[in-house]
Amino acid sequence: MRLPDSFLDEIRDRVPISALIGTRLSWDRRKTNASRGDYWACCPFHGEKSPSFHCEDKKGRYHCFGCGVSGDHFRFLTELDSLSFPEAVERVADMAGVPMPARDPVAEKREKERASLHDVMEMATAFFEEQLQSSGGAKARAYLRDRGLTSVTQREFRLGYAPDSRNALKEHLASKGVDKSQIEACGLVVFGDDIPVSYDRFRDRIMFPIEDTRGRIIAFGGRAMSAEVSAKYLNSPDTELFHKGNVVYNFARARKGQGKDGTLILVEGYMDVIALAQAGFTNAVAPLGTALTENQIELIWRATGEPVLCFDGDGAGQRAAWRAADLILPTVAAGRTARFVLLPEGKDPDDLVREEGPDAFRRSLSEARPLGDLIWSRETGGQVFETPERRAALEQVLREITGRIRDESVRRHYQQDMRDRVHAFFGSTRPNNRYNNNDRGKGRGDNNWRGGDGRQGGGGRGPMAVSESLTRSALVNNSGALPIRESAMLVSLVNHPGLIDAFFDDIERLELDHPVLRQLHAGILDAAAHQATGDRQALTDYLNNSGLNEPLEKASLIVRRVGNWTALEDADIADTRDAFLQLLYLHRSASTLHRELKAAQLALANDTTEENFRHLLDIQAQFREFQAVDALIEGFGISSGRARQS
Repeated sequence: MRLPDSFLDEIRDRVPISALIGTRLSWDRRKTNASRGDYWACCPFHGEKSPSFHCEDKKGRYHCFGCGVSGDHFRFLTELDSLSFPEAVERVADMAGVPMPARDPVAEKREKERASLHDVMEMATAFFEEQLQSSGGAKARAYLRDRGLTSVTQREFRLGYAPDSRNALKEHLASKGVDKSQIEACGLVVFGDDIPVSYDRFRDRIMFPIEDTRGRIIAFGGRAMSAEVSAKYLNSPDTELFHKGNVVYNFARARKGQGKDGTLILVEGYMDVIALAQAGFTNAVAPLGTALTENQIELIWRATGEPVLCFDGDGAGQRAAWRAADLILPTVAAGRTARFVLLPEGKDPDDLVREEGPDAFRRSLSEARPLGDLIWSRETGGQVFETPERRAALEQVLREITGRIRDESVRRHYQQDMRDRVHAFFGSTRPNNRYNNNDRGKGRGDNNWRGGDGRQGGGGRGPMAVSESLTRSALVNNSGALPIRESAMLVSLVNHPGLIDAFFDDIERLELDHPVLRQLHAGILDAAAHQATGDRQALTDYLNNSGLNEPLEKASLIVRRVGNWTALEDADIADTRDAFLQLLYLHRSASTLHRELKAAQLALANDTTEENFRHLLDIQAQFREFQAVDALIEGFGISSGRARQS
């Protein structure tokens, strides 16, 4: 029986992993910090005298830096006690006080049937494509030509046409042996107890296939050809495959086309996305005809930390931008924000690129404004603050708005930013000191503020100065060379594609620093979406055909140069898997520490309290500890490589 993911998550959450593992070993008192859920011990999987086995309650994971084992609650029990997976789950459930779920044959059957629904959606897409090219699709083809879309673009986005018929698609699918229940489960027909005979949901519409993050068709959007239809655009209903609030249009394709800047552009509609792609902006996505949702922005943040949200240049577009700002603000964090573009009055992206060319849209993107600017302009635009009461009311509103930010560090910086804007706006001055130069208030208004005296982030000599070893560290000093760790991770995936399916969710969320490796990462994900990761040859062929042979060669050269043999083609898959998980853990730790260091530096630059100073010292200490572990692991890999090659 397949256990629901929700059940597994629940029992993992109820039982701290340290409580489970602590029944089998003793934690090291010197290195363990129980208040932070951070535990160290001698590894139970191999003999050792110094503790290299690490366990984190927050992540629910363990990892040994000596032998490389890692996993969660269930893997600990299956590997150490040789339990089967169901037995391990039952033991954790007992500790959590949660009964095992009863077998649900209906749910199991639904799980099996779910895969076949993708096949039905693919058949429907092919049918709509054929109809667009038939005599009945002439009007739709003419409309697309008038909108400036070439036949190449139409094929790339798999545009189609739904005939003006109540049963054309239904009969076509039935003739292919598709069951009535499957057609209904895909949302392709309208049916119900009060409807004697089901009928096609989409009729006389241009069809836009909607893909999931792996490029599989899961829904449709339809644009009506008749002006008399009440709903100009119609989406598929929520189904087993499709939940509208969790999906953005063109995500899989846009992630591949992010380019050097590594961002995504969010626009308002299907036609905007397609017109921009034809004009060379291949990194555009769109919500599905409704306001942006939290789940959609979370999905976008998985691909880029700073998307550009682009809205039509009219009153409705401005209001949509404000709604998006209010949605995003509570969840912003270090490395997670957005910039905003309001196009010229009366223009949408489709209009702009057709009438004025790609450069006009590129200029608009260059003028994208940060989230703080948008909030400030909304609260101050067109208003007069001639009385103390009105000025006090503005300050109160800004405090309330920035108070919604959940991340404490980011909230503090936004509140300081708004205070600076208010002081500059009302002509106040602030005393000058080593952390606050004379141009600070003016600089915020001009979007050129550098923070503090402009020297601290680079290793200045104030209380927040970074040590020389940290400044040289690869964590804070990104050079043009490809990072060893990131290169090894991607080369491991190419040489051992089985890792991609095994750890797809983790791989999809990878945040890479180097633009060359971001391109290679996007290519690997795109290959997975096109089922081109079955073996190493298929994957390398796909990457070569995508123009990614040079990035792959550069990354492979780095890996061979440092002797990281576990990433190479002839390494045993078990060795590669353990090494990859180790690299993944180190990479996540490095990213977290990097963000925390930046936040601590900015906090001290703005508010030189003893608390902020101690916090920075704590982050620096964590950096040094991490560097020591990282150097140990990297040295182990290199020395092992020499031994392997000798």
